[in-house]
Amino acid sequence: MTYPNIIKAEFLSRTNRFIAEVNVDGNQETVHVKNTGRCKELLIPGCEVWLTEPGTPNRKTRYDLVAVKKSTGVLFNIDSQAPNKVMREWLDTQGYDKVIPEFTYGDSRIDFYMERREEKYLLEIKGCTLEIDGIGYFPDAPTERGVKHIRELIKAKNAGFNAAIGFVIQMDGVKEVRPNIATHPEFATAIEEAKTAGVKVLFFTCHTEPDTLTITGMTEA
Repeated sequence: MTYPNIIKAEFLSRTNRFIAEVNVDGNQETVHVKNTGRCKELLIPGCEVWLTEPGTPNRKTRYDLVAVKKSTGVLFNIDSQAPNKVMREWLDTQGYDKVIPEFTYGDSRIDFYMERREEKYLLEIKGCTLEIDGIGYFPDAPTERGVKHIRELIKAKNAGFNAAIGFVIQMDGVKEVRPNIATHPEFATAIEEAKTAGVKVLFFTCHTEPDTLTITGMTEA
């Protein structure tokens, strides 16, 4: 996945979940943050961030903030739309006969439905942007929607689907994602129930550049 244009800026402050102030070549600019998570360990005043300019007519902000360099020097893609985009690109190389995004199953929309011959698959994708001591954690804020999706995957598995939840790790050097029990214990419980039911938990490692995100491998928990 590639951004068509990217520029570096200095992060100043975050006004709310959607808006931040940055310094672009000496000018203060209000930008859209493409991640509603907390990202408090990443978006620290003075850090390096990268912006893309979509050029969409009638936008309130000129730029989207899509990447940030952590104090450790590791670059993080924090675009919440990037995991599904890069996953679609990856799935298209995996020999499926059919790949359908945003597939309605039960009371939820699951990110991907796939078919390969007689086999049917459901795959829910979560982007991981929280890293502590080389381990990824999810979520960084409570997610009732995430728990709901896991419950649907369990139902799908019981109905005969190949069901999986995949974590796209939006940084280099991290190979594992663990449930963030302190932030949302119910999510951790749901993950364990899913594993018991036969739902696969997959980790997708990535290489991150300011203007690209690329899946480099997959492992199963």
